[in-house]
Amino acid sequence: MISVTGISKSFGDKKVLDGISMTIEDGEIFGLLGPSGAGKTTLIRVLTGQLKFEEGAAMINGKDVRKLTGADKKQFGVMMDDFGLYERLTCYQNLRVFADIYGVGDAEIATVLKEVELEDAEKKEVKKLSKGMKERLRLARALLAHPKVLFLDEPTSGLDPQTSSEIHEIIRKRKDAGTIIFLTTHNMTEAEKLCDHLVLLNEGKIVERGAPKELCLRYDHQKKIELVTTKGETVSLEMNRENAEETSAQIAEFLKEGKLSTIHSKEPNLETVFMELTGRKLEV
Repeated sequence: MISVTGISKSFGDKKVLDGISMTIEDGEIFGLLGPSGAGKTTLIRVLTGQLKFEEGAAMINGKDVRKLTGADKKQFGVMMDDFGLYERLTCYQNLRVFADIYGVGDAEIATVLKEVELEDAEKKEVKKLSKGMKERLRLARALLAHPKVLFLDEPTSGLDPQTSSEIHEIIRKRKDAGTIIFLTTHNMTEAEKLCDHLVLLNEGKIVERGAPKELCLRYDHQKKIELVTTKGETVSLEMNRENAEETSAQIAEFLKEGKLSTIHSKEPNLETVFMELTGRKLEV
């Protein structure tokens, strides 16, 4: 289990994390959702012992993160965009470097290469891989030592939908095996698909938390009705308790005049919830 209480971290005069508190249970996918610069990567670096913090406390599997040993850190798998690969080495050789650090053998390398579907690229140099293949190799490196906690920082950023879907499936399987997955993302669709629970982070502060569906239902006053007219024009109408009668009358008028082609109910999603809370978009 991961327990974070009142964590604050500053760089100079800028407070990047401001009183962050959360609890993450075994075998769940926990999402940290927020735009670039919100503090997501900084929190991962704090929890994995890469950065010191000024206030608060954090425990992983009963161990204070400020007292993590090398053996403790071997229980973490970390996938971050700035954790580079050795371009002139093959996929196997890249993993061999870290296998020696973790104390695992060739059997584990073969297993993770198969898991991320790179077994046929075992002898290919990294510089010849596509972006999606490189991301799968980074994920393979994070999975190499059978981690109890897997930290994934924007694992599908810039990838095509098919590759993203393949990585999502690997993440789900690791969750089913009991691994804690700590996922940072600014992709609301990814968060909705994968996360059991998440927090919305903005400028270093948690602005909301809960299961994705619960969060959206909590803000269902944002519900909208989208009409497409026979001329192909789209009309968006708000639907809430205060204006339900007025909106219903507008829809009835379109129907009466035969101007309505389609009608759809649009419930709030994580993007609209975040916009209401912060005035900012997630994907910035």
